[in-house]
Amino acid sequence: MAYPIDKKLVVGIASSALFDLTESDNVFKSMGEEAYRQFQEDNIDKVLEKGVAFPFIRRLLGLNDAFPERQPIEVVLLSKNSPETGLRVFHSIQHYNLNITRAAFFNGKSPFEYIEAFNASLFLSASHEDVLQAIHVGFPAGQVLDTIIEDNSIDSELRLAFDFDGVIIDDEAEEIYEETKDLNKFHENETSKILKPHNPGPLSDLFQKISFFQKLERKKRKEDKNYVPLLKVSIVTARNAPSHERMINTLKDWEINVDNAFFLGGIDKGRILKVLRPHMFFDDQKTHLNQIDNIPMVHIPFGVANKV
Repeated sequence: MAYPIDKKLVVGIASSALFDLTESDNVFKSMGEEAYRQFQEDNIDKVLEKGVAFPFIRRLLGLNDAFPERQPIEVVLLSKNSPETGLRVFHSIQHYNLNITRAAFFNGKSPFEYIEAFNASLFLSASHEDVLQAIHVGFPAGQVLDTIIEDNSIDSELRLAFDFDGVIIDDEAEEIYEETKDLNKFHENETSKILKPHNPGPLSDLFQKISFFQKLERKKRKEDKNYVPLLKVSIVTARNAPSHERMINTLKDWEINVDNAFFLGGIDKGRILKVLRPHMFFDDQKTHLNQIDNIPMVHIPFGVANKV
């Protein structure tokens, strides 16, 4: 029996994150809503190109194949389209054989208010405004940034990379640095609280649920030596020693083991990500993301790093 949705890892996704809607958006901006409706109707059977989040979503849904009795992953389309204009999106979903069956259409309004109703641990959209609204009321959300993507159809591994501060945990430690601009004060704060776990951040629920599936995979690997794990999770953080230890202790307190942890201490994250090749990298510092090419990236506009 499939899990009820309140026991699943749910990702809400806007059509703008899943597909490339550049052409459609240009019609809407230059010609208005009625022209946009007609354009979508005229092109209803023209398959949309893959968007930035497509490789991530395809592989995430693939976890259901690894655990068919659980079907633990649910992806819900949360769209600003009307039901009529959203038909093209659903046709494209079916073309790519994505197991997305639930959807909500909001006819021009932001869907952020319904993130909690769908039990979503993450909402992805290309709209900065929609994501910001969600973050401001405490919902887990991220803006996918426009970049060139590749989706190797025979590669089923899902590689995820997370920044730590302001993403997995809150911005308590970052606030120390922002207030003082003194890296030594930051390290002093972290070493003084070395055994105190950090408070959860905007994507902590997603991170912990992903970790749970890694535990299931490790168990499956013990039972079946031929099973190849699908998930690989990494933390790529600007932290370095001595502030690394509180992070490690937080993960131990949460009973989470990651595959890789990179404590870079100011080294360009892009150097690591180009080797790691994640299907999604989550960071709260947009300046970091703007310096990285050809990696699917999500900006989490949370905390002190995003105060104007």
